[in-house]
Amino acid sequence: MSAIDKFPRFACPDWWGKLQRGETPIADIPLNEDKARRALAFFNRLRLPDVPGNPAMATACGEWFRDILVAFFASEDPETWQPIVWELLCMVPKKNSKSTYAAGLGLTALFMEEAPNRQMLLVGPSQNISQRCFDQAQGMVRLDPMLRDAFQVQDHLKSITRRKTGTALDVKTFDTSIVTGEIPVLTIIDEVHELGKKAKAQAVMQQIRGGGITKQRGKLLMITTQSDEPPAGVWRTELDKARKIRDGRGGPAPIMLPVLYEFPAEQQRNQDYWRDRRNWRLVLPNLGLSIDEQALVDDYENNGRVNRHAEQIWASQHLNIEIGVGLSAGWIGAQYWDAAAEAGLTLDALIARSEVAVMGIDGGGLDDLFGVSVIGRCAETGHWLHWARAWAHPDVLEERKEIAPRLQGFEQDGDLVLLDDQDVSGDVNGVAEIAARLIAAELLPEENAIGVDTTNLAAIQHALFGVGVTYEQLVTIGQDWRLSPAWWGMERMLKQKTFRHCGQPMMAWTVGNAKPEVKGSAMRITKEVAGKAKIDPLVATANSVMLMMRDPVAAKPAKFVYTGM
Repeated sequence: MSAIDKFPRFACPDWWGKLQRGETPIADIPLNEDKARRALAFFNRLRLPDVPGNPAMATACGEWFRDILVAFFASEDPETWQPIVWELLCMVPKKNSKSTYAAGLGLTALFMEEAPNRQMLLVGPSQNISQRCFDQAQGMVRLDPMLRDAFQVQDHLKSITRRKTGTALDVKTFDTSIVTGEIPVLTIIDEVHELGKKAKAQAVMQQIRGGGITKQRGKLLMITTQSDEPPAGVWRTELDKARKIRDGRGGPAPIMLPVLYEFPAEQQRNQDYWRDRRNWRLVLPNLGLSIDEQALVDDYENNGRVNRHAEQIWASQHLNIEIGVGLSAGWIGAQYWDAAAEAGLTLDALIARSEVAVMGIDGGGLDDLFGVSVIGRCAETGHWLHWARAWAHPDVLEERKEIAPRLQGFEQDGDLVLLDDQDVSGDVNGVAEIAARLIAAELLPEENAIGVDTTNLAAIQHALFGVGVTYEQLVTIGQDWRLSPAWWGMERMLKQKTFRHCGQPMMAWTVGNAKPEVKGSAMRITKEVAGKAKIDPLVATANSVMLMMRDPVAAKPAKFVYTGM
């Protein structure tokens, strides 16, 4: 084991303690001090082009980013003298000057690179963001006569070239063609969370990382805020990886150094905690520099607290609260959803523990999800146990490209089945197989066992009858305001934790997508209001809740009682 590996490489077990002490939440790594001094000397002389007086980074930059800078450029294994940080992911809230600092880091890399005719990329997920990065970088160059002599700025190409080496820093908008045929020695990606919404982002990331296996190798810096939706696609993959590395679960020799400004999950779920402005400083390293505390408080009071949806966006962007963990907009049951998850609960466990079970089914056209829910009543506790699955036809991925990466992530979790064009009936056959399992376990009641909305009845009944479901067991459930008892009932049971579920990311997403409309004593949660954000598995859940509320009895009572482990 290398001398640097007292803990697993890049693990930072005291990251929360460091945040509370005002320190950078970064692992201790060995540095080449000469490289560190050289990088800092150049970076510190850069001046901010959009701040009155154009202050230098030496006084205008937070110490936290200098820690990132030297770790990224000067890491070195003391035994092999080789760099150990090849990738770095920094998640920091909005308005902490991350784009400006990233532009400065790009110029520093251009200055530090001595190899001739290399390519570096500074990539934004949209034209506006990439233009902002370029404006900051070229502004820094034009403020300093020495840098004007050292670098050539080409505005029309959004490119900055070091005259001595011919190596260029190209500022581009994220696209599948940005790295075709290129092996960049450095890639900086700003707002990487936005890539979670791009269907082919994973392929592009693979192209970028392709340079990492050549002799010259390539470095990758990702800097971002948290997403204003539940993390998905590339962003979910990278964030999960970074957290595992930080917590010492990232394998023996990771190459990504995580620097995550976020509250622990427990504090994110505690809304009283993160709403307390005294705690905001813990995740805002530039407070007092680029962030004025009173202005931030005023913005929250006047804009962030307008309604739940506004607060969701504000908290995700300014405090890095993860949607689906710390806050969900809309349906009040979403606030209690995560806390009602039960570790180890699966469909198999539900079947083993339940004295009776019912099913709910919901889906629309081929560009919708087809969802099924199973709720069992625990023989020991009486708690309702929930499990769900969904199916998606190829049309969904084509028509709803913005959620395609998210759906592909749910497939990897095992909660969603992506069908192909030759398997048009895969969804209804899959639902029938689940019904067959419940029949074999003698859990379905003789009547009102499977609830489905009228639009799906014709599509599903033939497959269900084929596995032994009777006409009496199949029932249509009124939709729209008629599901109000299910929504009200689930809210109360989730808060009481008598409704238990498997903690499936797919369900957390659909729960967060629910946008209620309350009229009098009725509540509507509909697909029309949710729009592109799907809720089909949640509506299937409401259908099964409507049946379980009738206090059903299994057609043939189970011969055993689950007594726990």
